[in-house]
Amino acid sequence: MTPEELEAFKAAFEMHQAMNVEVFYWWCTAIMFMIHAGFLAYEIGASRVKNALASGMKNILTLAVVVPTFYFFGWWIYNAFPGGLIPIDASGALPWSTSMGPDVTDMGTGIFWAAFAMFGATTGSILSGAVIERIRMSAYLILTIVVGSGVWILAGAWGWHPDGWLLLDLGYHDVGASGVVHAVAGFFALGVLINLGPRIGKFVNGKAMAIVPHNLPMALIGLMMIIVGFFGFLGGCIIFNGGDTGWTTIYGNPTNLSAFAFNTLMGFSGGVIGAYLASREPFMTMSGGLAGIITVAAGLDVYYPGLTFFLAVVGGITMPMVGKFVEKCGIDDAVGAVAVHGWCGFLGVVLVGIFAAGYPSVPEGAPDITFFGQLLGAVIMCVTGFIPGYAISLLLKKMGMLRVPPKVEAAGLDLVEIPAIPYPERVPSRDIVEGTIPADAAGLPANGVLGS
Repeated sequence: MTPEELEAFKAAFEMHQAMNVEVFYWWCTAIMFMIHAGFLAYEIGASRVKNALASGMKNILTLAVVVPTFYFFGWWIYNAFPGGLIPIDASGALPWSTSMGPDVTDMGTGIFWAAFAMFGATTGSILSGAVIERIRMSAYLILTIVVGSGVWILAGAWGWHPDGWLLLDLGYHDVGASGVVHAVAGFFALGVLINLGPRIGKFVNGKAMAIVPHNLPMALIGLMMIIVGFFGFLGGCIIFNGGDTGWTTIYGNPTNLSAFAFNTLMGFSGGVIGAYLASREPFMTMSGGLAGIITVAAGLDVYYPGLTFFLAVVGGITMPMVGKFVEKCGIDDAVGAVAVHGWCGFLGVVLVGIFAAGYPSVPEGAPDITFFGQLLGAVIMCVTGFIPGYAISLLLKKMGMLRVPPKVEAAGLDLVEIPAIPYPERVPSRDIVEGTIPADAAGLPANGVLGS
């Protein structure tokens, strides 16, 4: 082989390596769409019939508003704020830069932007389930843009970016986004729920009433679809490098898909078993699969799978307990998002500090993983989510924009916001369910339909 032929062969090989990177993240992004199909299905199922389509439309619109806003400013935030709240030059991430459009010489920016945009949409969907059946669509979309294209990616800049201050100062380790996605979104949802208030009839004389899903099988199928989507989500958290480097975590330390496969499946199984032991309830048991994966996600690259299973069992057992505690505080989290994502995300980051303390960080000069660094990092993630969630929802509440009026809530959001009927061939279910206020108290006629 002549030197010219060798050089041509090398160039072709490098081109195919770059194309393989693109293909990998292309399919990770496609699989992540299953997360949102799952959220749509399980939130429709978890709602009462009168709110089913409104819950579904929120999930469709989540993707529609996060994708463009993440393009116009979310990706810039990630690149501009690794050092804190003072931006650095990130002109290459501005929407009018060359890299933010078709460019045959750039085979990375678009696919990484797409994967991160899907992470952002996931934070919005986490919020969506918690607030079903009483939030205004407009308020929800405002809050979704804030968390999906602003808050979580700021946390990502701090804890994921190669120059992120949490990484360089604390040795923060969170390869599967337990903190930067789940803890942030879960505590953002908590801040919103405090101002949003419970659904009508959820608490009677201080006692929590059950407002049951209208289609539990659909909710369970939706949760299983989210698990499928998680394989795309976690695949997007691993770096497919060309050349001799191979797979690394987002921090640059060596890993591979086998490590993620071992620990993702063990996390799912442990979470389901733990939640079943703690609750015996189908929805909580299936939610335990999410709880287990989130509990171990931060350390997918370093955990022994046997340890992963037991840590996930702990996450699955404690998740329903935290959910009940949140409910006892008078907070109506309709799907347990605060417990599943907020608590388990926080727990996942802290557990790395317990079981992987001393593991070296790859960026030169970054400290090793420590318990203190992980604990402080987890607290920062929770606070970063909670403060804007609480503050912006409080502002919307003061402006009368956060929650639908009581008569609309009692009649059902579908009648007001969605010009369609979910099950037109079925006998209509009662608009006012047992345990909620009677129709006359809500200013409605007996059939619960406005304008009758």
